Amino acid sequence: MAKEKTLEDLFYDTLKDIYFAERQILRALPKMARAAQSSELKAGFEKHREETEGQVERLQQVFDKIGKRAQGKTCEAIQGIIAEGEEIMDEFKGTQALDAGLISAAQAVEHYEIARYGTLKTWAATLGLKDVVSLLDQTLQEETATDKTLSRLATTAANQKAKAA
Repeated sequence: MAKEKTLEDLFYDTLKDIYFAERQILRALPKMARAAQSSELKAGFEKHREETEGQVERLQQVFDKIGKRAQGKTCEAIQGIIAEGEEIMDEFKGTQALDAGLISAAQAVEHYEIARYGTLKTWAATLGLKDVVSLLDQTLQEETATDKTLSRLATTAANQKAKAA
């Protein structure tokens, strides 16, 4: 008979998923920064890459705290979201709509991360992993702030530029 799966198993499985996702995002952000037309958007992608490096380090701390080896598990969701972003970069290269498209792709990534980190934080609290909760919350706050910055960039510049073209 198969072993009954627990919340701890689900937590660990999801942790591996987001670890894989963050490492894929680290590879995608430089491409997005190079593609961005606005210097502010370029700088935002570069800043978020640095933050993402810290988030990967925090995830490694979480793995340590739960006594597990840091490893990723293929996340098809993030691969699909990143592929959509690459499509936007190809199809809208050189157009006034590119930055709006890049922001849209980046926000899809952020929303995925916000959902994952929110869930992991809640499960960590349920499992009594107080040290882990604070690490996950720090990342959740960064992801939420990045999403707000992207929204601001979209509404104050990129969307209007794309509309005017």
